[in-house]
Amino acid sequence: MSTEEKTKNIMIERATEMLDRAYVPYSKFPVGASILTKEGEIYAGCNIENASYPLTNCAERTAIFKAVSEGKKEFSYLVVTGDTEGPISPCGACRQVMAEFCDPDMPVLLTNKKGVQMETTVSKLLPGAFQSGDMV
Repeated sequence: MSTEEKTKNIMIERATEMLDRAYVPYSKFPVGASILTKEGEIYAGCNIENASYPLTNCAERTAIFKAVSEGKKEFSYLVVTGDTEGPISPCGACRQVMAEFCDPDMPVLLTNKKGVQMETTVSKLLPGAFQSGDMV
């Protein structure tokens, strides 16, 4: 097994572990994510709900924000998982955060607890993403 495959498997494992840490008393819909820095570090996150729904934070954003809060801003791979029928799909807010911090061609693995997988990229998830250059 290649180093890349081993890292991918570790990331899937870390994202899946996050399902048990998710704070989802309202939706009962746990989501886990893990992101790989270009330096090879993995940050994992889960969704964290709030009685005031707009204050809820998704797993993808939790993982990215954890990494950014530690000074990491260059990423090479993202895994998202949940207990869905097919590969889980990130919400629009998460797609926009991905577009802010990740290269457009960065691979994103969408998967589920059953092991069904779909690999895509940030730009395929959010074509025409709003970028800092749009604010001029």
